[in-house]
Amino acid sequence: MATIPLAYNIRSLWRRKVTTLLTTAGVALAVGILLVVLMLAHGFRTALIESGSPENVIVLRASATSETSSAVSREDAAILKTLPEIARGEAGLLLFATETVAAVNLPRRGQPGRSSNVTVRGITPASVPLRRQVRLLDGRLPNPGTAEVLAGRNAARGFEGCEVGGTLQMGPQTWTVVGVFEAGGTAFESEIWGDSDLAIEAFGRGGYSSATFALADPALDFEPVKARIEGDKRLNLLVKRERDYYADTARNLTTFITIVGSILIVLFSFGAVLGAMITMYAFVEARTREIGTLRALGFRRRSILLSFLIESALLSLAGAAVAALPALLLQRLTFSTTNFDTFTDVTWHFRMSPVIFAQGFGFALLMGLLGGLLPAARAARLPIVGALRKA
Repeated sequence: MATIPLAYNIRSLWRRKVTTLLTTAGVALAVGILLVVLMLAHGFRTALIESGSPENVIVLRASATSETSSAVSREDAAILKTLPEIARGEAGLLLFATETVAAVNLPRRGQPGRSSNVTVRGITPASVPLRRQVRLLDGRLPNPGTAEVLAGRNAARGFEGCEVGGTLQMGPQTWTVVGVFEAGGTAFESEIWGDSDLAIEAFGRGGYSSATFALADPALDFEPVKARIEGDKRLNLLVKRERDYYADTARNLTTFITIVGSILIVLFSFGAVLGAMITMYAFVEARTREIGTLRALGFRRRSILLSFLIESALLSLAGAAVAALPALLLQRLTFSTTNFDTFTDVTWHFRMSPVIFAQGFGFALLMGLLGGLLPAARAARLPIVGALRKA
């Protein structure tokens, strides 16, 4: 079967610049919305999941869904600390941290009258070594047992008093910010870290929120440790890999983003498919004599059908390419919202990935084929004599 040269399709689209551009813009809008939704969900999920290390285990109260609703007593912590599977770091430091997590409402920087909840994490000396992605950007680490705190990079940018040298009133205690840290773009960058025991007093807690520790052998130690802790009748605790815990906390918001985004995607994609269909019908009508000539030259109906489907696909792929560049630039921006599980502010980046990129172009191709199928079929069915007679 002889096929119509691709150059013919490109030339036909170029001759009808206005129609081509309008259809491309419609597809670009639909693909752009898809990419934004996928990048938002991927960015949030990555920010939280990457907060967890595959080597670390987190222990919560059995009924807790997050650290803010959990409680681990000092007696529970003392039992956990004796586990032989806990790894040691530099200078023999036991990589075991009992942490206190609370939410504090702070005013937003540069936005008078606006405030948001920020996660405050009470830490111990092992907390920073447990999170290898943490790196000090400015200042120093807080001294244990003092009202000094570290601010994550996003917290320092977004909230008043979180810069080095700033002060924060949290509970009855005034805290001094002595350092700012980054954590590889994870959710930790939206937190404030201070002494765990002082945080218990400041927020009126009866104990810790969680215990986190590193396993000496993550591949072998997790299941025995989980079974031992959850089977201990003295304890009423839940054990998770740290990465699984953060994946669970990301699920509700990513589901919400996906549902709302899907509604918008369906609406705009319907418009884009309809636009492509109208455009291709117009192309068929304007090129009836061309189609008749092609048939007279020996091109079969299948070649005509394929040619118009290729034109529709080219229109849609051009729209995807137009949408891709702004989407890539979105990675420079940050987005801030409330995590539904903790009700605290989380800031993260739009994130593109090869999979999302491929999904955008695949979605565009599907819209093009759906929009072009009926017009292409009409073009293929045109009789030769009738098409040649058309003025």
